[in-house]
Amino acid sequence: MGKKGVGTSIGVVTVAPIRALPIGARLSCADNTGAKELQIVSVVGYHGRRRRMGKAGVGDHIVASVKRGTPEFRKQLVRAIIIRQRKEYRRTDGMRIKFEGNAAVLITPEGAPRGSEIKGPMAREAAERWPRVAGIASTVV
Repeated sequence: MGKKGVGTSIGVVTVAPIRALPIGARLSCADNTGAKELQIVSVVGYHGRRRRMGKAGVGDHIVASVKRGTPEFRKQLVRAIIIRQRKEYRRTDGMRIKFEGNAAVLITPEGAPRGSEIKGPMAREAAERWPRVAGIASTVV
């Protein structure tokens, strides 16, 4: 028997970005729906350890509460996709990516974007997972 971990890897390994945004984190809304600031309530599809708070990263689907925005949006629960995170993460090619702030985009329950444009860049990881949202992004980094 050889050393542990020695050998060739089979297939392409896609590494998900670091999940740096816990439940309760506030992030800006990067679309033109009328919401300005969101607070994460839960992470859809997060399976963690018992009593551990859910965390989200770039490309994750979240349920959020609108904290600032137009009166019809405020205090509502909405679904959103995280498109930028401030915490640095590593891509499979070795490049490290980080953004100036944390941002999300509102979506419908079917996964279509609620707004018609996205302000600022969108991470490639989020664009690959959500192609309909990437269609309204001005730049994908």
